Amino acid sequence: MHRLVVVVPVLNEAAILHQLLSQLAAARAQGAEVIVVDGGSADETVRVATPLCDRVVTSTPGRGAQLEAGIAASKRAFVWLLHADSLLPSGAAEAVVAALTQRPNRWGRFDIALSESRADARLRVVAAMMNLRTRATGIVTGDHGVFLDRELLTAAGGMPPQPLMEDIELSKRLRALAWPIALRTPIVTSSRRWREHGVWRTVITMWWFRLRYFLGAKPVDLARAYYGRQQ
Repeated sequence: MHRLVVVVPVLNEAAILHQLLSQLAAARAQGAEVIVVDGGSADETVRVATPLCDRVVTSTPGRGAQLEAGIAASKRAFVWLLHADSLLPSGAAEAVVAALTQRPNRWGRFDIALSESRADARLRVVAAMMNLRTRATGIVTGDHGVFLDRELLTAAGGMPPQPLMEDIELSKRLRALAWPIALRTPIVTSSRRWREHGVWRTVITMWWFRLRYFLGAKPVDLARAYYGRQQ
């Protein structure tokens, strides 16, 4: 575990952050480092995070920039990138370390499940589609809990500090060097996006923004349009 750093970018996540960081307590006890990167929260996020992680780093807002800052704050060989609304399966940190130890200079991801999926079959379908897509294409979104060897990340040019589609860009760079390891045990990610904006509307919106990105749209323009829709 002494080779692992977990990086969690946050912005106004005080209401949910405690759960993830509490789940990482066992990994910290075994030597893993946990870094929370705050993008300027206006709530109690930093107060919640401080006793439950090794360091709180401040950064300009934007997941790409925050992840870049968190990665730069550590020297650990193995890097695990997690969203604040993730719920981890038992032994997840051990699985990350084992995967990267057995297959050096690689990267990978977990399957995902969406919260509330037991009550909504549509969410089970969405999660299955997301898992299938990542297996087929090697393009992985941040919800999947990306983990990677730092040397591979350096070879790929580092973390893209862009305000949107940073996970897609990172996947494209890493995939050119190695196909991702796929761990089947799922991370549970919050279904709040789908609940607030509608299941199929959210799916179509995500596809549309990814298509625009692959066709050459600038991340800053996409971020402006995407976050404008969330208002």
